[in-house]
Amino acid sequence: MKRFSLLLFSTVLWLIFSCSSESKVRVPKGIWRATLQTKGGELPFGLDIVPNADSATYTVYAINGAERLKMDTATLQGDTLRIPMAIFESEIIAKVANKRMEGIWRKRRIGNTYSELPFTALYGLKYRFEPDGKQAKSDLSGKWATTFRSEGDSSFAIGVFNQKGNKATGTFLTSTGDYRYLEGNVFGDSLLLSCFDGTHVYLFKAFRKPDNTLQGSFWSGASGYETWTARQDSTAELPDATKLTYLKPGHKTLNFKFPDRTGKTVSLQDERFKGKVVVVQILGSWCPNCMDETNFLSPWYKKNKERGVEIVGLAYEKSADLAESAPKLQRMVDRFQIDYPILLAGTNDKAEASKTLPMLNRVIGFPTTIFIDKKGTVREIHTGFSGPGTGKYYDTFVEDFNKLIDKLVAE
Repeated sequence: MKRFSLLLFSTVLWLIFSCSSESKVRVPKGIWRATLQTKGGELPFGLDIVPNADSATYTVYAINGAERLKMDTATLQGDTLRIPMAIFESEIIAKVANKRMEGIWRKRRIGNTYSELPFTALYGLKYRFEPDGKQAKSDLSGKWATTFRSEGDSSFAIGVFNQKGNKATGTFLTSTGDYRYLEGNVFGDSLLLSCFDGTHVYLFKAFRKPDNTLQGSFWSGASGYETWTARQDSTAELPDATKLTYLKPGHKTLNFKFPDRTGKTVSLQDERFKGKVVVVQILGSWCPNCMDETNFLSPWYKKNKERGVEIVGLAYEKSADLAESAPKLQRMVDRFQIDYPILLAGTNDKAEASKTLPMLNRVIGFPTTIFIDKKGTVREIHTGFSGPGTGKYYDTFVEDFNKLIDKLVAE
């Protein structure tokens, strides 16, 4: 009997200790060096994790260069931390133990299918690709004319890099947007850059050849792969963003009727738009460049709507079914505190999107921004968006945007 009582007492103590130990699992506050294992190798990024007052949730930021991108509220259940980015239908799920996390990053594709990559994070490490020590033989700062190639197709971009010692930041600009904030290192003659922002999973590798050109590889997501070459060119320019999408002959304005997320039909002929300058934003909740533009437009609208300016967003989603896409639009509205209407205009297939606005020659990029004067005439169409990760190119966009609005308001 005594032996049984002793065994029972020991078992109870073990259970109490086990439950207590599990309840004491915590995610240390501070910087973590996180990595995803891709087909191109290790893709690093930073995480800054801050415990909330309830001790069960966390505020998390993804760190890429100058950007600290706030993720959705993270939750800890037992020893499992979930870091969601609902707007992009992705999340990190990881076990926490001894200042280490291991798990997966996954992103919803179609229906109930997901793409996944292994995830690891170590607490207290702040370096990107490798600890300091390796020296850079090349300074890759400046502007690079770049060609990406994939399965016989090619596209032009401009690489813009800033290097200090062996640390590098920058991005690639294209006619339809930019690659957002990239961060990495230059070791010897090799360039390494990466980005993770909840949906973008980018890994760039390149080496400088004897002729001073760059030869590189680019991995994106779970399976994307392209090669790229670049040559330094301070005069490299993209095509004029205001000439790519335009009205077909015989058209002067837009006409559309699309539902908002509640099902209410909205048209440019509605009273709220009459006699006002109108900015039409072609976007998608899945599109990071669109989110960058929305992050600019939402506070701008709050400050300027009393001047006689309206904005309306035309969202092209993965599904044209309002029941499926409305929650995604709501998440976008909530995240960016959008006060202007966001309408479900169709699917994110560019050919199908073009059919919904037949007065345009085509929709070639998300976002596309259309400026309409007080008389309802389209005055300018700007394809793509150079976000804050592009530095001076973003500043130029903001300056040109405000100049055009000032002109249209004054007319």
